[in-house]
Amino acid sequence: MKHNIKITLILLSMFVITQFIGLYVLTANPFTTQVEVDGVMQEVSNPALSWIQPPEIEQESDFGTYLGSIIFAFVFAILILFLLTKFKIDFILKAWFFVVVSLALFISLTAIFPKYLYFAIPALIIALALAFIKLFKRNFLIHNLTELLIYPGIATVFVPILNLWSVVILLIIISIYDLWAVWHSGIMQKMAKYQINKLKVFSGFFVPYVSKELRMRLKKLKKSKLKNKKVKVNLAILGGGDVIFPIITSGVVLLTDKISLPFGLLPSFVFNGGIIPALFVIIGATLGLGLLFMFSEKKKFYPAMPFISAGIFLGLILSSLIF
Repeated sequence: MKHNIKITLILLSMFVITQFIGLYVLTANPFTTQVEVDGVMQEVSNPALSWIQPPEIEQESDFGTYLGSIIFAFVFAILILFLLTKFKIDFILKAWFFVVVSLALFISLTAIFPKYLYFAIPALIIALALAFIKLFKRNFLIHNLTELLIYPGIATVFVPILNLWSVVILLIIISIYDLWAVWHSGIMQKMAKYQINKLKVFSGFFVPYVSKELRMRLKKLKKSKLKNKKVKVNLAILGGGDVIFPIITSGVVLLTDKISLPFGLLPSFVFNGGIIPALFVIIGATLGLGLLFMFSEKKKFYPAMPFISAGIFLGLILSSLIF
């Protein structure tokens, strides 16, 4: 096991909590709000988020179009991030992180707050304050607490423009990329180390801890010898991409009514979506991540998405067989 059981359970707990927050934010639909019209409260499009509101799907082929747009945007974002990291353009990187974090927090807080338009201002103020503390004050607790809300906010933008088959294709592509980026090119490790060591920022959960052996040695030392003594701290991390894609998948499954296998194969086989299948996705993703933590080795990097995606696919299969 790469990390001790306590640290592993902390990471898994934050992962699961974020998944459920994602389902809540999606169900609450922050892109709508309530206003009073002729003395009657009505739900209308939220003007505070109208500029980023996902487009409506008019026909089935639109899902394929938006999938292509998402993949292109993902490749473009990774390329820009890599170039900014390579040339050490820290100001633009931090500004980029600040905008994304603020927006994601604003979306999630808008869903959590009562659905009235005048709550948009306090939600924005809190989002900006949390983003500032997260990026410039380096508070460990604030960092991980905000991560719980960031990925649900981002996921709500993508869920409405994906269906079950497009999200399955997306998971396969992301898993292949993760394998290449971690085990072949090493680009993920390089960007993560640069974020943590240079930018003092990391897009994902991180839990610093001291090994049991070191703690035992430190206890034996006198307090006078501990002063100004440097201590090596281990860092347990879980990347943001490993958290957000399961949220997107469970959200798509939640909103799916019925879907048959493509290409005319087994037309009697129908997948039913809803809350229970979405929970199967979360359980499967957690199982895949948990097995990775259990069998991974210390001081080695592993691509998490192939394991998480395998767990998600298992959850989808079991859900279709049972329901």
